[in-house]
Amino acid sequence: MSVNESLDAARDKLLQRAAPDRTEFEDLVIVPLFAFAVALILGAVTMLATGVDLATIGRSYVALLVGSVGSVNALSETLVAAIPLVLAGLGLALGFRAGLFNIGAEGQILMGGLAAVIFGFTFSALPFVILMPLSLLAGALTGAFYAGIAGWLRAATGAHEVISTIMLNLISYRLLDYMLSLPWVQREGRADPVSRSVPDAAELPRLLEWLDPNLRLHAGVFVMLLAVAFVYWLLFRTKLGFEFRASGASPDAARYAGMHASLIIVIAMATAGALAGLAGANQVLGVLGRATPGFSAGIGFDAIAVALLGRSHPIGVLFAGLLFGALQAGGRQMQVDAGVGIDLIGIIQALVIVFIAAPLLVRAIFPWGFRNRQKGTHQ
Repeated sequence: MSVNESLDAARDKLLQRAAPDRTEFEDLVIVPLFAFAVALILGAVTMLATGVDLATIGRSYVALLVGSVGSVNALSETLVAAIPLVLAGLGLALGFRAGLFNIGAEGQILMGGLAAVIFGFTFSALPFVILMPLSLLAGALTGAFYAGIAGWLRAATGAHEVISTIMLNLISYRLLDYMLSLPWVQREGRADPVSRSVPDAAELPRLLEWLDPNLRLHAGVFVMLLAVAFVYWLLFRTKLGFEFRASGASPDAARYAGMHASLIIVIAMATAGALAGLAGANQVLGVLGRATPGFSAGIGFDAIAVALLGRSHPIGVLFAGLLFGALQAGGRQMQVDAGVGIDLIGIIQALVIVFIAAPLLVRAIFPWGFRNRQKGTHQ
């Protein structure tokens, strides 16, 4: 084979890996479904091993189903839990596509949420149609700036984004504590670190209050869907998205093709941070109404699992986020109806990720479920 033929073959391989139709239906849908089924089975085995009888196991799984999709309230809680997971998961998936392993979504959520709260109560005189979108934008821009720090460090100095984003997470915890102790941020009459409340004009409106005032589903669900559509368009319909995917597939080939690797790193990290910051803004503007220490509640780390489960594809991340939201909402019902600890939900989530990370194992366990058994699963 000549040099030109070798280069053409390398180019074609790169294009195939970066093309949107490379994500196979089996890897995106079938493998996660089987992984979830195995996780439920092994979760039941775990309960049996700890002395839980079969009747209780059955009640717990029924409660899991009812608590996640069995009523309007259950669906509302599932969606409320899924919104920030999907938003942050989209950012992480975008980073994965660009060859970046961003561990800093937790810190970006905290910074974005804090910025949204501060912007909201600082400009509380603004009308809803201006204040609410600008508060969301403040959260997204702050998350983009915070993640962009790690991107710049990677591009300028070669500092690995895993290390820098972990360190930025730790900084965000202490920075949040400090900000919440400032008199102009802290809620009046409180000595503990709690921010001022978000004004009504900055809140994401509840969608189902007309049906039941206790239903918490808010307009952030539309933000989530728009973000899914935006990331899909960005990744698969734009030149920048192609550069993200090409750089993630083969950085050397991308540089050979004339792509600006350093700029791609910074833009990809900043975009991922914007989505995580938007997740934080959604939490404080739609659910919490204020900022407190650790208000992210580990969403940034759960979002890593969501991005992996969704195979770094926007549609996959959406369904993975809905699944994890359902597990969270249903897990609370399991505690009430069956007396099963919420730790079981963590076990099931971990088992799902284990099997998602080993698709060949899933294919070996369920060979009859795959049309092309010999084809590799790497994207």
